[in-house]
Amino acid sequence: MKSPLFKTLKFLLKISISIFFLLILTECTTTYDMPTAKNIDINKYMGKWIEIARIETPFQKGKFDSIAEYNLNADNTVSIKNSATSANGKRTTATAVAYIPDLKDHSKLRVSFFRPFYSDYWILEVEPNYKWALVGTPDKKYLWILSRTDNLDDISLMHILTTAKMRGFDTSKLLYNINLKKNILNN
Repeated sequence: MKSPLFKTLKFLLKISISIFFLLILTECTTTYDMPTAKNIDINKYMGKWIEIARIETPFQKGKFDSIAEYNLNADNTVSIKNSATSANGKRTTATAVAYIPDLKDHSKLRVSFFRPFYSDYWILEVEPNYKWALVGTPDKKYLWILSRTDNLDDISLMHILTTAKMRGFDTSKLLYNINLKKNILNN
């Protein structure tokens, strides 16, 4: 005969599993209404991007000089290699894979650093010659300003910040790479 404690724990486990799957299902079905860049040429987007600023993410905490490299694979997935410098001066690398859910809209990608978990990666705006890009998550928690060079002119930066604000991002949370480097190395 099973004890009442065992029955209670079994019941709680079933409820916890049900809630977990309900939360996953809810997250998977959440839709967002935020405009993204139009007519993205995914081939032009590929290559090396330097992070100018970001809204802090847990996996980037304590890092600076972030660089992302994107490569389009034959199966239309994207290989991603992110590298950054830690406070101890060591360069760390993380790899990911992304896919484009709708091949007619290359501005919305799903990225995974830890399969089977994927996150949204939306290209919100890109300079016509792909010199800079504004990338964010549709829930507006995370935002990246990327450039092909480590320098972005003031006019472009003001345009990017205005666009981010208009899309509902809190740009006061942006951490700029140059300041990250100073703060991390001085602590």
